[in-house]
Amino acid sequence: MKLYSGPASGNSYKARLLLALTGIEYELASLNLQKGEQKSPKFLKINPRGQVPALIDGDVTVWDSQGIITYIALKYAPDWLPLDPKHMGKIMQWMAFAENECLYGMARSRAVVRINRPWNLEETQAHGEAGLKIINAHLQGRQWLVGQMPTLADIACFPYVALAPEGNLLLDGYAGIQAWISRIKALPGFVGMPGIDP
Repeated sequence: MKLYSGPASGNSYKARLLLALTGIEYELASLNLQKGEQKSPKFLKINPRGQVPALIDGDVTVWDSQGIITYIALKYAPDWLPLDPKHMGKIMQWMAFAENECLYGMARSRAVVRINRPWNLEETQAHGEAGLKIINAHLQGRQWLVGQMPTLADIACFPYVALAPEGNLLLDGYAGIQAWISRIKALPGFVGMPGIDP
């Protein structure tokens, strides 16, 4: 199994984190996104979108973080994706949240602040703040986003929530989120990334 990843990419980190927490061995291919290695002809044959992450497992190629973590869970780590309708539906709900509030709010705020991407910072921060309020309220009285154990819901949402301060979205007033971040960091096998210390 080979994972193509960017060190500072929160989406790449989702895959690296799940692989670390499950103890699955893999080869890491780290691409320099600033130099545009993800747009090289060689990599475009793996992922025509020219984005990380991308995963090759034997004769299977999967790109996009949500697709990759779903593939890994279904094939190697089924406890992370319970298939009963109640849990599956709730996990998909939070994976959609990760592709909406987390991406368009927290991730884009971070990209504007860190690398001067051309989005409106006030708009992205407002979207991110709304997402933080939703997830913090949901975590009141809960340890994990879905059920009694960590699932792909937590993996999908964790990176950009934890990195929100890099987009000037402070987590000081969100006790539920802070406790959840601490629980994830305490999981056996946890690994960090730039901006998220182990």
